[in-house]
Amino acid sequence: MKGKIGKIEVITGCMFSGKSEELIRRIKRAKIARQKVQVFKPSIDTRYSVVEVVSHAGEKVEAIPVSGTKELLEKVEEDTAVVGIDEAQFFDKDITDALRRLSKLGKRVIVAGLDMDFRGEPFGPMPFIMAIADEVLKLHAICTVCGEEATMTQRLINGEPAKYDDPIIMIGASESYEARCKLHHYVKGGKDD
Repeated sequence: MKGKIGKIEVITGCMFSGKSEELIRRIKRAKIARQKVQVFKPSIDTRYSVVEVVSHAGEKVEAIPVSGTKELLEKVEEDTAVVGIDEAQFFDKDITDALRRLSKLGKRVIVAGLDMDFRGEPFGPMPFIMAIADEVLKLHAICTVCGEEATMTQRLINGEPAKYDDPIIMIGASESYEARCKLHHYVKGGKDD
């Protein structure tokens, strides 16, 4: 039995690398092509909007906030051609199987998320999502210290680098995080301390 082949596309990198912006660009192009699109985001991400994916540059697209993978799957409509998911690192481990299922149903799935947490370690389900992806785009930012290419997310607490044992999840933007190169990324009590 032949059917439409789905695809899993992953957009990843550190904070301020343009992941959400690229997700929004791809979603807008799918809409121009008159494809039915649904975009999802974790309900804990309320930085700029509860019901939109918003890039740091201010680009936005309507999104459905969900508490996890189960709710996301329940809300994907049968005739949806393109499923966008932002901040995938915040989803539970079941997201990987859900993405496989959606692509087997012939859907194009576009996933954006941080590849590493502020410690420089793989973030949540992202390594598994990247492993099953048909395409992975790894974006880079600019180091706020030296201006070189940045691949790391620096968390700051009161202007100081975070400690290794600080909580992994802390929602924030430029007031709490900076893009850094490997040379200028630092975690108190981390491997390089």
